[in-house]
Amino acid sequence: MDDPDGYFGETIAAGYDESSAGMFEPGVVEPAVGFLAGLAHGGRALELGIGTGRIALPLAARGVEVHGIDLSRAMIARLRAKPGGDAIPVTIGDFATTTVPATFSVAYLVYNTIANVTTQAGQVACFRTVAAHLEPGGCFVIEVGVPDLRRLPPGQNVLPFRVSPTGWAYDVYDVATQAMSSNYVDVADGRGTFWSVPFRYVWPAELDLMAQLAGLRLRERWDGWTREPFTGESRQHVSVWEKPF
Repeated sequence: MDDPDGYFGETIAAGYDESSAGMFEPGVVEPAVGFLAGLAHGGRALELGIGTGRIALPLAARGVEVHGIDLSRAMIARLRAKPGGDAIPVTIGDFATTTVPATFSVAYLVYNTIANVTTQAGQVACFRTVAAHLEPGGCFVIEVGVPDLRRLPPGQNVLPFRVSPTGWAYDVYDVATQAMSSNYVDVADGRGTFWSVPFRYVWPAELDLMAQLAGLRLRERWDGWTREPFTGESRQHVSVWEKPF
């Protein structure tokens, strides 16, 4: 990927909010913001992959001081164009390794963004970077899907997740390496466009080990932001690791 904005350059940033409209619904955003505000306890919050401000803006509106890290200048331009967006400081860089001169009560990665770090070493580095930014007692929160491998029959490595007459989207898995990609095909006026984003899927227990390597410990794990129990049937989880005093 030669684009300095990574996989979220101008073409994607221009329509990101519209293509992810369901994730901007109040019923999705408000539980996450309430959860994170509670963990901040009046302190500062660090959002890794802040994007267009889906979570950061309403969190800041609750009085939480938010700082963001993001590689994509195009996405940050959309954040800046929104009311209050220019008041949120953002550091441009790879959130797995980029540092800022501050400490935080809570750091968070939402909407599967940890999987945008496509190597295990990079994901471990992300935990260590966050741990260095957390105050004692501070928390690192990740929202991410549970790998959907139970839906893969033997010999198949593709799972469609959206199909319509004008487009389709599907994930491709490599179970030997934990590499995957999400792929999108859209057809308009007889012309097709294709977009593919690589990920590395990661298991809850693997994340716990990464946290341990960074000096963090698991505090709680839920099926979602409203604290439903995490079970063997959960397709996602919200996990909280804390930095000991």
